[in-house]
Amino acid sequence: MHDIQNEPDSRGIAIDEVGISGLRYPLTFDDGHTRQQGIADISVTVALQAERRGTHMSRMIALVHEEVATLTPQELPIALKRGLFLLDAPALTLTLTLPLATLVTAPTSQQESWQAHDITVTGRIASDGCTVTTSVTTDVTSLCPCSKAISDYGAHNQRSQITLQVTGDTDAPYPLPVHEMVHLLRTAGSAPVIPLIKRPDERVVTMQAYEHPVFVEDIIRNISLICREKGLRHTVKAKNLESIHSHDAIATLHYTS
Repeated sequence: MHDIQNEPDSRGIAIDEVGISGLRYPLTFDDGHTRQQGIADISVTVALQAERRGTHMSRMIALVHEEVATLTPQELPIALKRGLFLLDAPALTLTLTLPLATLVTAPTSQQESWQAHDITVTGRIASDGCTVTTSVTTDVTSLCPCSKAISDYGAHNQRSQITLQVTGDTDAPYPLPVHEMVHLLRTAGSAPVIPLIKRPDERVVTMQAYEHPVFVEDIIRNISLICREKGLRHTVKAKNLESIHSHDAIATLHYTS
């Protein structure tokens, strides 16, 4: 059968990225510390040479099925290298997003519950090397230092969403495991978010937040400081879902040196 995608193209225009997105596929995340099954949202793209009319998108599904049925971030460069060969492309990018859950314990009642976090792993390989970026997004509680300072009692607090992205390379593709990233984020706010708490737990968490007020700027600087001490290339983003304002407070910080 004639393969139209393999026909030459005479327009002389290369394409930066072409491929698939929105592929929902079952996989197992296993980094040696965390092992969970889930349905991932996946995209695969390649750079397309100017002389080629199209790429083989069915091979991208095959790559996902054969190489990342078990997603091991440490071994992702191997899968990317095989994908580059399979698709005969100069560059390939693979992105997988899925929720992972951490079992958390309420401080007083010791009740256990699951707190979900959004995980994204992006690998890119080209002639200039390979990078793997691991991203974790989770919720914490933050309490406003200004509100505490100017109020006779109480202070406004809110739920905050924090994202930490850490970038590794071929030699160290996964320099900070997901469970360590989760712990770092959950301790960066005024208090952690705990799905199941009783009234005695609520008292402890509320007082903890009051004793540890933080601005959105404090959150990302504290996380970045720890990442810098570990020598990690990283990006930190935080959003406070403000409780007494009609806007959110946001902050972003990039560190590459």
